Amino acid sequence: MKSLIAYLLIIFSLPVFGFRIYESAIFKQQVTGYLKHAADANTIELANEELTKALVYLEQHNLTSGHTSILWETPDDDIGFWYRNLKASQTELQTLQSSSALERTNVLLKLRETIMDGGEKSKVTVPKGISVHPDNPLWAALMLAATLALSFGSIMLIPKEGVMEGEGKGEGIGK
Repeated sequence: MKSLIAYLLIIFSLPVFGFRIYESAIFKQQVTGYLKHAADANTIELANEELTKALVYLEQHNLTSGHTSILWETPDDDIGFWYRNLKASQTELQTLQSSSALERTNVLLKLRETIMDGGEKSKVTVPKGISVHPDNPLWAALMLAATLALSFGSIMLIPKEGVMEGEGKGEGIGK
């Protein structure tokens, strides 16, 4: 019976983790991948094309406002600011009239600084948890429950130390 409960706990946790990973992968394919391409683009046209793909997805999925935080709102969780900043970059790319290589390069550098977080390991700037927005509280609870279920289920499957097969049943050595 104990093993059955352990396996049920583990089986409960796997789809929760799997679906959360799936949601993150879809967001990476449809948004962060295109944003990375836009940041890496060498022409205004290519950058605008890639940025537009990401913005279309955000607009279709209503990821243009709100916060991803659960307990309190922080500036780095502000979807509205992030989205408006991306839209401003798109407008700048679309309205650039200059044929000056220096000005075009400056706009591309500014776009890269908007999209990418600097540092030792450069990555695309996105509010944490946006892939499951607006259901962040539900997903936090599900992930906590899945983590606990996986942990307890795994612990329940670990055999007790010192208990060997046949021990305590009068079948041990010397009996």
